[in-house]
Amino acid sequence: MTVTGADPDGAPDSVLADLVLERLTTAYGGAADPGRAAAMGAYMKDVAPFLGLPTLARRALSRTVLAGTARPDERDCAAIALRCWALPEREYHYFAVDYLRRSAPRLSSAFLPVARRLVTTTSWWDTVDPLAAHVVGALVAAEPALGAEMDAWIADEDLWVVRTALLHQLPRKGRTDADRLFRYCLRQSGHPDFFVRKAIGWALREYAKTDPAAVLAFVTRERHRFAPLTVREALRNIGDPAGRPPGSATAR
Repeated sequence: MTVTGADPDGAPDSVLADLVLERLTTAYGGAADPGRAAAMGAYMKDVAPFLGLPTLARRALSRTVLAGTARPDERDCAAIALRCWALPEREYHYFAVDYLRRSAPRLSSAFLPVARRLVTTTSWWDTVDPLAAHVVGALVAAEPALGAEMDAWIADEDLWVVRTALLHQLPRKGRTDADRLFRYCLRQSGHPDFFVRKAIGWALREYAKTDPAAVLAFVTRERHRFAPLTVREALRNIGDPAGRPPGSATAR
């Protein structure tokens, strides 16, 4: 995928993107609710301003925006995502994430730098996590050679890139590369940030739905390397051999 003719935001030229963004800004902007927007922004720690669109209403508007539009190619996807990300309000980023999730089967390894840019721009769990599991993860599943890129991402200085590497196998179930998962967890076991420690526990907890014995053995053997938060998350649904029963915690 080339970006010749890109606009100042780095998005490639795309007639489809022109149409979608014109419809999108009209539809979303016309439905904005400033009162709700303030509360939504506060909930997300003011990482970005909001228009104030509830999820169901936003997705209904999105369907209207996309009605009758052509199937995108990879260039269109990059243009739409990057142009959405250049807009300040968070709902436009959500639109891009949803669009890329639907379009993931049409994306190739060439899209990975675009995905990384999205992960590292206006970063918070609400966009990073679905990008990790359903866009980056889909790219790696389709082209296993990209596992080498994930091996680099897990050692990155950006905590959101690290979180993406940890979570990119989240939906794989029996197709999970358990050795890679466990290796990544150990690689970042001492990370000081909450969002990385939480992601390690979440990734292990999700894989425990497929192979609880493997996760239990791994955590039992390596628990001295992990923060208590990580251990609680990892064993939340299968119980702790140290005597603490399965507990409750937030998913993020």
